[in-house]
Parts: sequence; C-alpha cells; structure tokens
Amino acid sequence: MKRYGLIGHPLKHSQSKTLFEAKFAYEGLDCRYQNFDLKNIEELHDVMEKYPDLCGFNVTIPYKESIIPLLDDIDAVAREVGAVNVVTIREGKLKGYNTDVDGFEQLLNRAINGKTIEHALVLGTGGASKAVQYVLRKHDIAFATVSRSEERGNYTYENLNDDILQHNTLIINTTPLGMAPHYDEFPDIHYQALSKHHVLIDLIYNPKETAFMELGKSWNAKVYGGMQMFEEQAKRTWEIFNGNYGL
Repeated sequence: MKRYGLIGHPLKHSQSKTLFEAKFAYEGLDCRYQNFDLKNIEELHDVMEKYPDLCGFNVTIPYKESIIPLLDDIDAVAREVGAVNVVTIREGKLKGYNTDVDGFEQLLNRAINGKTIEHALVLGTGGASKAVQYVLRKHDIAFATVSRSEERGNYTYENLNDDILQHNTLIINTTPLGMAPHYDEFPDIHYQALSKHHVLIDLIYNPKETAFMELGKSWNAKVYGGMQMFEEQAKRTWEIFNGNYGL
C-alpha cells in the first residue's frame, strides 16, 4: 500500500481526502490518503516517523512557506514562487513542488477569456498569493498586494479606496476568508466601487460560491470560484506523485 496525505491547520474545509480516496477506489489502487492536522510544522517529523510508508503529501495553509527549510530539494518553479504545496518522499528525501501555479493559470485563462487586463489586486500575501503573483507576472499583468499589515502588502484594507478598486479590474482573493465553515466572512473591501468591468476570482473552492463572490455579483462583477483550480491541482499532484510531472 502507498500512503499519501495532506498537512495543514485546520483541515475541516479540505476535500482533498474525499477526492483522492474516490479516485483510489474507482481505479482499484492500493493507496490511502490521510489528513495530518499539524499545530506546527515541526510535527511533520513525527508524522514521517510514524508512517514510514508515506510517499508524498499536499501542503495547505499555513505551511506552504514554512515547509521549505525542511525539504531536501525543490522544483525550479516552486523555488521561484517561494511556496510549496506538494511534496514527494523518495528514499527518505523530500522534494517540493507548486501546483497552485498550474491551477491558477487555468482558472485565470477561463476568467479573463482573452480580455486585456492591465491591473490587478491580490488580496493576501501568503503562499497561495505568491503563486498568483508568479502567474500574473507571466501574463504581464501589473498587480498590487493587499494585507492587514503595512509591512507585507502594497496596501492595507484601510487605505484601499474606491479609485484603487476601480482602477484594478481583476481582484483575486487568496485569503481563507469565507472558507467553510466560516461562510459569512469576506475580505473587507468597498464592494460598491465594483462594476460590470470587474472580474473577481476566489481561490476558495468550499463553498463553491463565497460571500466575496456573492457581493461581487451584487455589483455586476463577473465572479469565479476555486473549484477548477482545485481539480487541476489534484491532477498535477497525482502526476507528481507518480513521477510524470512535466512529461
């Protein structure tokens, strides 16, 4: 049997276990997928000691960046992004990858559908945000980041005025605000400044439509959730686990 899993905290929102175990059952694979809810990243050592048959795992909030010092190797894209969400274990060596890039690029292409977007706002500055920034650079879309802290973002939510929101017609939520079970939470922006010219993307896939998306729709913005990104990530993850990534 091959064991895979997910590390992060908390994990109640995640559907990775359900998706992968359904895949294993459907394809008759002798594999298991397990959630490892870690209160700190150092607990990963205990997991690996307890489960020597662990072949790889996904990484979610809040460990996409703090996992990096624990790795033996890192894929070139993940190194440039500065965040990891997939790790393989082969002969005791850990190698990190980033499939957020693949997933978000697919979602972005669907959302903008060939339209020219010149300016974007990225809400959040964590590991998922770094992958989004990487893709926006690749597509030559100028962007600014928004954080609760002045030290981390170009803007804070407090100084994000209507002019800035109207200028940036693409807004991407990379924060966990609105993720199950906290359905009533959403990024604190002035939604009344949005219009039919705006495109809102939420990386959250559970629920399929977040409060961020609902508020955007109420002001005629086009909205897209993270389910397509999640499914693309899962596909790429399985390729990585099987050594077929990039082939």
